[in-house]
Amino acid sequence: MSVEPLIFELSSPGRRGVRIPAPDVPHTELPVDLQRERLDWPEVSEIDVVRHFTRVSQKNHAIDINFYPLGSCTMKYNPKINERVARLDGLANLHPLAPEATAQGALELMYELQEILDEISGFDAVTLQPAAGALGEFTGCLVIKAWHADRGEAHRTKMLIPDSAHGTNPATARMAGFDVVTVPSDIRGNTDLDAVRELVGPDTAGLMITNPNTLGLWDEHITQIIDAVHEAGGLVYNDGANFNAILGIASPGDLGIDVMHFNLHKTFSTPHGGGGPGSGPVGVTAELADYLPGPVVTKIDEEDGPRFAWTNPPKSVGRLHAFNGNFGMHVRAYTYIRMHGASGLRQISEDAVLNANYLRTRLHETYHVPFDRTCMHEFVATASMQKQQHGVKTLDIAKRLLDFGIHPPTTYFPLIVPEALMIEPTETESRESLDYFVDAMLQIAQEAEESPETVTSAPHTTEFKRLDEVGANRNLNLRWVPEREKEAVAAD
Repeated sequence: MSVEPLIFELSSPGRRGVRIPAPDVPHTELPVDLQRERLDWPEVSEIDVVRHFTRVSQKNHAIDINFYPLGSCTMKYNPKINERVARLDGLANLHPLAPEATAQGALELMYELQEILDEISGFDAVTLQPAAGALGEFTGCLVIKAWHADRGEAHRTKMLIPDSAHGTNPATARMAGFDVVTVPSDIRGNTDLDAVRELVGPDTAGLMITNPNTLGLWDEHITQIIDAVHEAGGLVYNDGANFNAILGIASPGDLGIDVMHFNLHKTFSTPHGGGGPGSGPVGVTAELADYLPGPVVTKIDEEDGPRFAWTNPPKSVGRLHAFNGNFGMHVRAYTYIRMHGASGLRQISEDAVLNANYLRTRLHETYHVPFDRTCMHEFVATASMQKQQHGVKTLDIAKRLLDFGIHPPTTYFPLIVPEALMIEPTETESRESLDYFVDAMLQIAQEAEESPETVTSAPHTTEFKRLDEVGANRNLNLRWVPEREKEAVAAD
């Protein structure tokens, strides 16, 4: 006999978890079109609600629970001071349509964040409006497109994208109306410089490069690549997903990059995962500043002190997000940057690079590392040896890691590496955490050799075993349906 735990069917008629106080205003009848005969709200006590959401929270992995080496996503720890600041009444309860005169503190914070991101990246202007990295990419593509059109060069329709670029780049370029041209990698994992020189021409709008790239490598020819695109009349967009590796060390703007987005939810520790909220500000050179989406915050010097106001760039591509971006993420990122300062930001990158190379050197003899040179913040290993010799695939290793309480690395990406495991430890992991991960990976490799079925049938300790992920994607079930509703549908 098995006893199924109560998870969702907790409602019982007449039970309540909250008592609403008597109204202090006159009763008003709802308009007829807002009235419903029946509201299928659950009737539950307070303890039922608390237990339910506590149980649900324990079913998810999080950076606050254990190691989360999700390559390219930079799942670093979110310091709680960020949350405390973001919850200050004057910030958390500020209405998004508040008049400028009553929101000077918030506008000043946004202005300073714009200036800080400019300084860190080497750009001249920043918009905080985009709500995620992909929207930042789209913003950058629109700016590039508008700049060419303004110069009478709308015929520039081709966007070069390396095969080691961030995964959303090709889709973003297509959404912006560009034709995508793929640039291969060379034998050392760089964007192939000779291929770039062959592909650029009078129809080139630009190049979207990720540097460091998704192999975790700094492109050894980055300045020559930028020069080749510029000489052809194109612009260079840098995907900032991997900016965590070069804070305080290299400034993309100073390298000659024209446009870049920042992932505040990666580099600057705002919450990441669960679908958002993200934030993807975009930095540009001075000649592209007029095309940024508006409004942006501007500082106006007056006799009695500075005033901050919304202004629209004169050739703006338009608004791309309501209420000028995810303000709560701006607050968190601003807090994080101010808490660390310039030297602290550089140490973030140095520690992230150190941690990644530590893992690479400890694992490269057991797992194939196709580009086994000094990496940046992440590196790509593969399960090719385990698959060829023992039939254990990358997916199996990822599932087995769940039994150790570790979130798996990014799997099967980048696509140019078969059986890829993209591993990014970030700077926030201790030596003990890294060693625990290495020990788990080495044990899994030994299991693959001695008892492969232990790995191929994993996970073993999680509440749910191996799921039919393909079937789940093809047959989406996105909401819970009460049993009585199911019975009613069946009866009909």
